[in-house]
Parts: sequence; C-alpha cells; structure tokens
Amino acid sequence: MRKIRLARIITRLNVGGPATHVVQLASRLASSEFETLLITGRVGPGEGSMAYLAERAAVSPLVIPELRPVLGWQDGIALAKLTIAIRRWRPDIVHTHTAKAGTLGRVAARLAGVPIVLHTFHGHVLRGYFSRPAEDLFRTVERGMALLSDRIITLSPALRADLVEMRIAPSEKIEVIPLGMDLSKFASQERFSGYLRTALGIGNANPMIGTVGRMVAIKNQALFLQAARRVVDSGFAANFVLVGDGELRESLQTQARALGLADKVFFLGWREEMVRLYGGLDLFVLTSNNEGTPLSLIEAMATGLPVVATAVGGVPDIIVDRENGFLVRPGDVTALAEAWIHVLNDPAGSREMGERARRDAVREFSLERMLKTTSDLYWSLATCR
Repeated sequence: MRKIRLARIITRLNVGGPATHVVQLASRLASSEFETLLITGRVGPGEGSMAYLAERAAVSPLVIPELRPVLGWQDGIALAKLTIAIRRWRPDIVHTHTAKAGTLGRVAARLAGVPIVLHTFHGHVLRGYFSRPAEDLFRTVERGMALLSDRIITLSPALRADLVEMRIAPSEKIEVIPLGMDLSKFASQERFSGYLRTALGIGNANPMIGTVGRMVAIKNQALFLQAARRVVDSGFAANFVLVGDGELRESLQTQARALGLADKVFFLGWREEMVRLYGGLDLFVLTSNNEGTPLSLIEAMATGLPVVATAVGGVPDIIVDRENGFLVRPGDVTALAEAWIHVLNDPAGSREMGERARRDAVREFSLERMLKTTSDLYWSLATCR
C-alpha cells in the first residue's frame, strides 16, 4: 500500500494547544501509512517555544523564518518559500493549522497543484480580537480560504456552529475531530504534592489558585486578579499563580500591586514541568473572552482539579456546569469569585467534582481516537481522488 505524503503547516510552535496538537499528529500518525513534512515559522520575541516537543518526538521541522503571525512585507517571501517547499515535497495532502499558516499555506498548496487541502481551526480570531472592520475583513478572507479547502476541521461542535453562523463554510464541509492527547502523566499525577509551594518558598497550607495562558487581552487575566481580590476580601488566605507570558505581563503585575496582592500573586512565566505544577494547585481557572478547545483546561481536568471557566467558544463542550466544573459568564467578576469561594468552602464536593473531571477528560480526549479519526479522514479523501 502506497503511503500518503502529508505537508503539515503551522505558523509557529509557540506555547499552546495547536503546537502540541500538530507535533502529536506529525509524530504519531502511523509511519507505515503516512510520510509527513512539518513546516513552521519561528516563535516571536517574548513567546514561549514548544520546539522541544518536536525534538523529543524526533520531528525535524522545515523552518521558514518569514512565516509570521503579523501582516507584513515578509508574507510574500513566506508564500514563495512555502510554494517551493510544497512542490519539492509533492504531498498528496496539505493540512494547515492557525490563521496565517492557513492563509498562506492553502494558497501555496493550490499554486503547487496539491490535490487535497485541509485546514484546522483550533479557535479563531474572527470575533473578540479586533475592531469590527478588521473582523469583517478577516471573515471575508476566511470565506475565500474555505473555497480553497476540501475540508475544514474544528475541535468542537460549538466552534463548527460558530463558523457556520459567520458563514465561513457550510456545515457539511466542516468536520469535528475533538482534540486528543496522551493524558496519562496528568491522570497519574499526585494531587497536593507540595511541589509548587516548595518551589515558591511558601510553605503553608493556604489554597493555591492558578491559571495558564498567554498574557494577551483575549485571555483576560485581569479578571483573574480582580476575582482574587474579592476572594481575599472574603477571608480566604489564598495564593494565586499565573503561568505564561506575553505583552500584558507588566501591566498585570502593576494591577496585582495596585490591588494589594503583590505578596499573594506569583508570575511564573512559561514552565515545562506542567504536570507537577497542576498537581500543586487546588483550583484551576480559565478567564478567557474567547477560546477554541483550551489545552490547559483539559490538562487541569485530567489532573483531577476542580475547574472554573468562562462559558466561551468550545469550553461548554468540555465542561458540564456543576457536574465536572463550573461555568460563568465571560467578564463577570462576581460570578467568578463566587464560584471560587464555593469550591474553597466545599473541599469534599470539589474533590469529587475533580475526579469526575479527570474521568471525563481521559475518556473524551483520547489520543488514539484522534489519530484514528484523522487517519480515516485522510484515507477517505485520498481514495476518492
């Protein structure tokens, strides 16, 4: 049986779910069935890199430095290099991930005469990121790109519904393939290990509440800090952890000081030891204004943590409110703080909720299921040609 040749393109391997997803697909799809070339740009200044995942998985990406998330004159060079690379590789399928790679990669694939072109939306920047005129422009671009695509893939039913509502593509052209990953290390991690408190030199039994993500406006960590102030004012001697980095880190640190939380809030930057870090938390929080399928939320659930998250994007496809976590309205600091307080006041119930979250995450986000579903889609499209 002839192998299918794949070119997989992502804008960059920065910290987050898309990089993990892409490396897993590049490394774990059966080598007896697929040959894969991974093409990436470079991580930008101040961004955490997950290139180490590719190295550990023995994946050697082709790096095109001009492939960058921002619009600029280098886009033309990136398009030319992508087209040349694709022509040299002669893939049966080009599969793109993230916005810029999705635009340039799909155009390059068609210029190179690739028979099958796919794109995955891990989330989108079509609502809540930019001004209305910019959003209208990007939606128009994505509608054009959908015409160049044989299939659009989303990670959740909510994201597919969102794309259909914005008329990016018709429902029958969009496949839902839920995120999958190896969660065994998270599921087996000891809870309340003490690692985090020891690493921070805290040495106390106060509750530890944390969040993970890029420090950009859409993640809304400012809301996390506002809720932290309310929890402290309610009488809880809690500590708070923000894992990640980005353009808003300095302003968030200033906000923490202004709220009188400087000695209670810890900014950890990007960390590789996420399994042990989750194990040191008592509660995980997601405060985003928009999301696709957040990897950090799934990892926290797999660790057995109680979780509180804003009901945005694909999050309600993961969390059933008050069963395996709590959902609150985006931007609602009162509801967010009240949910935290509920968790802290009910340790036994919260532990039970965390165990339900662990079971649900491991069951619903199986790596084997994702690999099989993706492989089946590739073969079904290839054999129809």
